[in-house]
Amino acid sequence: MKPFQLQLLQTIIMLVTLASTKILLRSIVNKFMNKFHFALERKRIISKIINFFIIMVGFVVAIAIWGVDSQQVILFITSALTILGIGFFAQWSILSNITSSLILFFNHPIRIGGHIRILDKDYPIEGVVENISLFFMYIRTHDNQLVSIPNTVILQKTISLLEDDPKE
Repeated sequence: MKPFQLQLLQTIIMLVTLASTKILLRSIVNKFMNKFHFALERKRIISKIINFFIIMVGFVVAIAIWGVDSQQVILFITSALTILGIGFFAQWSILSNITSSLILFFNHPIRIGGHIRILDKDYPIEGVVENISLFFMYIRTHDNQLVSIPNTVILQKTISLLEDDPKE
């Protein structure tokens, strides 16, 4: 078998393996999420994270299969990380909001559809959590206003989880 044909075969095997891994992981995550009654938005976030890691693994394996010069790849990756680092340093709140969203997702009792009160002496907010994205939490107040709050602020404030929604 010629080297080109071997590389092509290895690439096809890698793609099939990654697709199978993605399907298997999606099934495992769906069972876990359904067991603990996580919201659809959380399933989407986990799916995006899994897809990202599968793409990264595929990229690295493809580079190894096709014999790309490792010095050139390292130069590209370090250049890209340097640009991202400068961007994050200039906008540090972006990185902290993403980190905060992961903390809220895995370790905080706030759930989409939950009724909460943010205990702040200057701007108290009470309402129902409509969405938690990578950067913001969206809360629908009782007077039907949609308030967006950066995730870093949510982690810094004291929050009361309320049992019943007074509107009902």
